Amino acid sequence: MGTAVILPMDDALTIGGRPGTLRNMTTATLIAIGVSILARNPPAPPTTPPTDDERPHVVFIAGDEEYRSEESMPRFAELLGETHDVRTTVLHSLDSEGRIDPEALSNIPGTEVLEDADLVVMFIRFRTLPDAQREPILRYVASGRPLVGFRTSTHAFRYPEDDPRHAEMNEDWPRRVFGQRWITHHGNFGDGKMPLTRVEPDAGIAHPVLRGVGPFDAYSWLYHVEGGGDELSGDPRRLATGTTLKSYHEARHDRFPVSNPVAWTIENPPGSNLPGRVFFTTLGHPYDFRSADCRRMAVQGMLWALGREKDIPATGVKIDASDDWQLTNAGFGGYRKHQRPDAAATREP
Repeated sequence: MGTAVILPMDDALTIGGRPGTLRNMTTATLIAIGVSILARNPPAPPTTPPTDDERPHVVFIAGDEEYRSEESMPRFAELLGETHDVRTTVLHSLDSEGRIDPEALSNIPGTEVLEDADLVVMFIRFRTLPDAQREPILRYVASGRPLVGFRTSTHAFRYPEDDPRHAEMNEDWPRRVFGQRWITHHGNFGDGKMPLTRVEPDAGIAHPVLRGVGPFDAYSWLYHVEGGGDELSGDPRRLATGTTLKSYHEARHDRFPVSNPVAWTIENPPGSNLPGRVFFTTLGHPYDFRSADCRRMAVQGMLWALGREKDIPATGVKIDASDDWQLTNAGFGGYRKHQRPDAAATREP
């Protein structure tokens, strides 16, 4: 570092052969002294933070008003970073003062970091992002890099009908990217009061995402994604099926079957302007993640998307304790207020 030089205010100096003090010097004289000192003692160059971290970079985008993605996504980021040697970034919907606000539908700052991402994990719902925040997401998807989506990402965006982005972003984009758009579900019979879906890994499917995953009960009400004339797009590989335990559609199960896929993968060829690997699950209620099987399937979906299926043992990856996943219940308006993005995910007391 350069040497700091401190001159007392009344120390005598010789300037141009004449004595003087700091108090009676002109501004120009003081500048000349400063330049002379710096020339003899140049400051050290600023320290640049290291940028050579070669670990995969996983970016989580959390922004839904109902299912507490602002809590679950940071927990998954923490779990992935601690046990699978990746670096993570979590982006949130923020209010004008920088606080987490899932109801701030038009503001997810920081999406430019997707340029450096090796995997993006999305859990967003009905966002109306400005172009500056939306475009990095579209560029990432078109780049062919992998993508993981949770539940409401089938309806990630909702632009008004008079907006030129309406048809593409509201319906066409999620169907092309994730395999389906929002259609309907079998009904919410009370947030968190009881499991509403029985989840079974599909029989005879040998896939890395399902290693060590057994049947479990989910609190998510079952989303309808195929059957009765609807089908998943692309070439999906169905991994797990959910069967609803209660249904609003009892009189129309021919149109909305009681069983539907809840997890699948899609692989797209290079040059398709789509993610090379996609893992999607329609699960995502915060109480779903109390199940180690559900958490294991989600983490292994992320690892598979990254091309790291060799890191998934035959018995499945080690998963943290369920006590770490006492997240706030689902429900509109139920998010924890005044949380900052750098704060740890707040858990239920």
